[in-house]
Amino acid sequence: MESILIECVQNSLRHFMHRNAIFMCERLCAEFPSETNMQLLAGCYLQNQQAYAAYHVLKGTGMAQSRYLFALSCFQMGLLNEAETALCPPNEPAAEVPNGAAGHYLLGLIYRYTDRRNSSIQHFNQALLLDPLLWAAYEELCILGAAEEAAAVFGEASSLCIQKQHLYQGTQSQTFEAATGDQNVVFARNIVSDDISPRQSRHTHSNNLREISGNYNGAAATQNIGGGSTNMSFYSTPSPMATQLSGVVPPPVCRNFQQNGNNASVAGADSSSRSTVNSTIQAPRRKFVDEGKLRKISGRLFSDSVPRRNSRLSGESTGNTNSNVSAASGNGTNNTSKYYGSSKLSSMTLRSMTSRKAQSWATEAYGEGVRYDISDDSRLNMTSSYPSGDARPLEQEGPTTSASGVNVSSTSILSGAAEILALFRILGEGYRLSCLYRCQDALDVYNKLPHKHYQTGWVLSQIGRAYFEMVDYLEADNAFGLARLASPYSLEGMDMYSTVLYHLKEDMKLSYLAQELVSTDRLASQSWCAMGNCYSLQKDHETALKNFQRAVQLNPRFAYGHTLCGHEYVALEDFENGIKSYQSALRVDARHYNAWYGLGMIYLRQEKFEFSEHHFRMALRINPHSSVIMSYLGTALHALKKNEEALEVMELAIIADKKNPLPMYQKANILVSMESFNAALGVLEELKEHAPRESSVYALMGRIYKRRNMYDKAMLHFGVALDLKPSATDVATIKAAIEKLHVPDEMEDEL
Repeated sequence: MESILIECVQNSLRHFMHRNAIFMCERLCAEFPSETNMQLLAGCYLQNQQAYAAYHVLKGTGMAQSRYLFALSCFQMGLLNEAETALCPPNEPAAEVPNGAAGHYLLGLIYRYTDRRNSSIQHFNQALLLDPLLWAAYEELCILGAAEEAAAVFGEASSLCIQKQHLYQGTQSQTFEAATGDQNVVFARNIVSDDISPRQSRHTHSNNLREISGNYNGAAATQNIGGGSTNMSFYSTPSPMATQLSGVVPPPVCRNFQQNGNNASVAGADSSSRSTVNSTIQAPRRKFVDEGKLRKISGRLFSDSVPRRNSRLSGESTGNTNSNVSAASGNGTNNTSKYYGSSKLSSMTLRSMTSRKAQSWATEAYGEGVRYDISDDSRLNMTSSYPSGDARPLEQEGPTTSASGVNVSSTSILSGAAEILALFRILGEGYRLSCLYRCQDALDVYNKLPHKHYQTGWVLSQIGRAYFEMVDYLEADNAFGLARLASPYSLEGMDMYSTVLYHLKEDMKLSYLAQELVSTDRLASQSWCAMGNCYSLQKDHETALKNFQRAVQLNPRFAYGHTLCGHEYVALEDFENGIKSYQSALRVDARHYNAWYGLGMIYLRQEKFEFSEHHFRMALRINPHSSVIMSYLGTALHALKKNEEALEVMELAIIADKKNPLPMYQKANILVSMESFNAALGVLEELKEHAPRESSVYALMGRIYKRRNMYDKAMLHFGVALDLKPSATDVATIKAAIEKLHVPDEMEDEL
């Protein structure tokens, strides 16, 4: 009966019938209460996005796999302290982290979100050592700014590690085939005979406990079988014969292991659980209400975070700078080969489309029929046939059988691993450089990708992000547009795409994008981020704020959304809440330079120049190539009377992005304050070539000519400035300057 129920649960999960799986698993646990069956039930709940149910089912359990699943449910519920305690029991300081690479990855996320950066980096690196194809761990290291070069991470050692894993897997598969006949006989006896005791029946077909929900695929959970003292991995076993013949723990993969008490956990044995961790951890969408109830409360837009434009505050901080000047924001990396008339990406549209984002090398059994993972317990019927530290050349091994039943040689495995790692080296290095805001270098690396991989949604989104940081919004628009064509179902980078359209003032395209995203997934933060940008473009800041708050309510760890909320609060002159929103973004991601920049802008407007300088320097430390951040840092230094240092920073900003008019304008302002009028006029004359319709430039030139008593030229430039239709504030300032044209500057304050 137990084996039939387990098979029914497995079959329901394979067909995504989660409610049926939960019902049948509840019957299983009622009839045969055991911790392994409780793990199966918890897996069903996690698959059905009921982390709170899995939490209560597993609370108080002690097996390694139970601890991992319990930690996973705690993580999804935001109970990070409990999750950490489950993975690292305080009373067992030497205990191995359960579930190998997946466990270390989860622990790394916990440390990251509790602001323990060094520990987080350590566990992400450990996860990569155990599983070189755990892309998500390398991605997190890039986000933290701590990733090594991709060539070092995905090198020869990783290839040998992958080969060794698959040699183990092939040997285990052969062992499973040898035991299949006996397994079928045992299964038949369980069906036709009543002579089998419940204890014997409980262990028959125990391979069906393998890879229940994908959340703990191939886990090395241990259990005391039959009340004895034998330790073995009870999950993922392909044959009951293995669990009955041997209690010898197999050698771990690519690392040594240590025993803790009665449980010997194999840290390196989990090569297939990574994709489950990604899907479960990175999309912790908990539906506590059904869709009907959600529609009723959709008007109540709460607060959560989405990544946001870099330069929104530019035009709101300085009265002399209009919206055109402020539109230059983000990464000011110089790119002299920009042609706005035709997209650089248009020549690449013939590349074939392949949408695969770093899938697992070891195939998961879930949803794939009968497949067996590296940690299958069939290896338990082998004693130590060869240890993980065996120095024999792997190329000399004979052909083996892969998990899918195909005979493959160690040479072909090594060749396949080398191809995957070569691809990862390009993708990883491009992503690493992008996270370091070396955007042009990242684009150069992505251009080395094969056509079929270049034309996938994820890669094109990364290219769009790079152009966005380089303030090349037209090219960013083209890249994100191609990403939408390649993967219309993907929301990767769509929050940033909506910001690109905001800067380009493409209100129709932005509105269409927002509606498409909401119809695709109304519970995604990116959808509400696009909606918020749409309202913000229409100057409806209150409604925009509600949409951004909805985005961060759906995902409190969405740093960009918190920053967008901060921008809207600033637009509404609510600086106190703006500061809180930016600080919330930094609590999620300390390297989110947009939030440091936003805080600097608030303090600049409040004339707290020391605070402003500090926050601009923090932003510049993270993104050292941003021309806009340099410009405002120079402005803060100028306000602090550090004119020489301010000029140096402005020169760097001009070099970083020659198309950004803001640093040249601010440089001219500094020179005017230093009474270097000729130098200031020279800078403004050059600036006119880049921004011929910038009213602030002509207004400043008029002020300079007035200071030099050249009233005719001053009047001419003031008139040109008015003709360019500046903002209402600038109009009032220019008209006041015209009225006082013949009044000496030293007497203006008295009038």
